Amino acid sequence: MRDVLLIAVFALGGAACAGVLGAGVLRLVRRRSVAVSLAVVAGVTVTAMLAGTLAVARAMFLSPHDLAVITLVVAMAAVVSLATALLLGRWVVARSRELSLAARDFGDGGHFAAPPGQTTAELDALSRELAATSDRLAASRERERALEASRRELVAWISHDLRTPLAGLRAMSEALEDGMAADPARYHRQIRIEVERLNTMVGDLFELSRIHAGALALSPSRMSLYDLVGDALSGVDPLAREHGVRLVGEGVERVPVEVDGKEMTRVLANLLVNAIRHTPADGTVAIATDTGLRDGVVVLSVTDGCGGIPAEDLPRVFDTGWRGAAARTPLPPAGAMAAGCGAGAGLGLAIVRGIVEAHAGRTAVRNVPGGCRFEVTLPLVSPATP
Repeated sequence: MRDVLLIAVFALGGAACAGVLGAGVLRLVRRRSVAVSLAVVAGVTVTAMLAGTLAVARAMFLSPHDLAVITLVVAMAAVVSLATALLLGRWVVARSRELSLAARDFGDGGHFAAPPGQTTAELDALSRELAATSDRLAASRERERALEASRRELVAWISHDLRTPLAGLRAMSEALEDGMAADPARYHRQIRIEVERLNTMVGDLFELSRIHAGALALSPSRMSLYDLVGDALSGVDPLAREHGVRLVGEGVERVPVEVDGKEMTRVLANLLVNAIRHTPADGTVAIATDTGLRDGVVVLSVTDGCGGIPAEDLPRVFDTGWRGAAARTPLPPAGAMAAGCGAGAGLGLAIVRGIVEAHAGRTAVRNVPGGCRFEVTLPLVSPATP
């Protein structure tokens, strides 16, 4: 037993010396290729075995012949180990290089595609992560392009919609200044209408900028959706009468919601005014709620008689600055500007989406027979909540 312990001590001492030396070499080459590191590891392994063997051989007083045989065997093992390590290192380096080239193309704005062939588990996991990151960046670039296109459209439409009332204001003020206005009172009324239109447009832009900047401060309180809808219907009733449109709100349930009353009233007013403006005379605008689609939420819908929206335009209805072809026609001078929905630069529905999402809700639109239905989904407040 004592001889075995001595052999173990001598072998451990020799291997430990080789291990310490190998650790120093690995530290020196830590910034080099993986192939070099693998070769060093293989060399350290063989050297540790050789050092332990030589230490034990000297302690056992082996003959020179036996010592030479052992040294030759260890040397052959070292050659095979080093060759295997170098081959493995070259394969790993080649795979890493292919992965780097693929990642470089992906970094230049392309899509990442993992190089074909077998690879190590770590490189395979890295390829999957790069592919997932590539998909996220592609989606982000697509959103950025959509936002940039929306911004350009918004700037173009804002420029047009500002230029039109400003040109009218300038012409009317010059007519009044030169004494050419046959009916000054009518000119004054028209100037006030155009100023209100500009004021509404600027207010919508300010509201939208707050939403996009995340600066929309809400003051939520518990209230009945029935009361909110009733107030909104009362506010737009004169406009509906002017356009000859019938308002129907009999399907509204008395359900509690936690919302900012002022902002949610703006949402309902925007949707209702938009529906009234696009519904022909003798048509109907209906507002209803539904709590049966999914537990914990209420769906508020506004249905109009506009005739429907082209299918290709439905995904863009709530985009900033979007307007359909019909919205580019001249707008009525009064009433329809009140909520900015579809008027001006087409900011009303974008504001609706921003406010609803700030309330942890969502918006949607779909065609129905004879028109379209705008839906606002809001979380319900549990009756047990104080």
